[in-house]
Amino acid sequence: MKAGNIEQFKHLSQFRDIRDFNNNIEQWMIDLKSKFTKSELIALKRLIRYSARVAGVCNAKIQTLVSACHVAGQEISRSTFERMLRKAKKFGLLIVRNTTKENGKQSHNVYIFQRYQSQISQIVSDSSTIDVAESAKIDGAYKTNNLLETSNNINKRNETLDASFTSNRVPAEFRDFVKYFFNDAKTIEELWKVITIQTYYYTYMSIDDKVSLAIDSFKQLIRNIKSGRKVRNVFGYYYAIVGAILDREYENTWMEMYEEYAS
Repeated sequence: MKAGNIEQFKHLSQFRDIRDFNNNIEQWMIDLKSKFTKSELIALKRLIRYSARVAGVCNAKIQTLVSACHVAGQEISRSTFERMLRKAKKFGLLIVRNTTKENGKQSHNVYIFQRYQSQISQIVSDSSTIDVAESAKIDGAYKTNNLLETSNNINKRNETLDASFTSNRVPAEFRDFVKYFFNDAKTIEELWKVITIQTYYYTYMSIDDKVSLAIDSFKQLIRNIKSGRKVRNVFGYYYAIVGAILDREYENTWMEMYEEYAS
């Protein structure tokens, strides 16, 4: 592959735009952040920043990236950067392609970030026990089947529809975020139904507010599962997380009103 301007490598990008790239990186970090040392994370974050012009693609020289870290007061060595690259390639986070100059000599590399591939579904599938906190009660407000039973039966063949078949009632931003963990239309719709139920009386909330709540709650769900909590009923656990966040916001609102009138 010939060396050239970053615009030359646009076709290598795997992301729709920078927002899509950032969402994928955030999902990768849930899985991989603990795998890198503090210095390696500095190197990785610098590479991510330099991959913004063409979403997920960077052709900067390693020395340029290392120097940028030094300028920002985050001194790392070239060997640290190269060690980060080896780990990132091993985990499937990115691939590195060599380029050559017109004279045939090797030039700088092109770093191509990969779309997130989740292993979270397997973690849930392997869970044979449930350890849900006492506070995570549903109180009969929302009941559903086990996640493992939420596949669609099409022509009696028990086939599962992927996220592209999700109802248009589900906001695209939420669908696109969740699908990297549960690429199943029915599951995504059930998760959004939790938001619909929990925010039914919150008439002041815009659709953007609800999407933000849905994604923040889902991130908490994934963090808890990745931290080792065994969850049999994903929907019930998600319902409890959403409820807890809304309760905290309600309490904070009343506290702010009290302080305002008290003063």
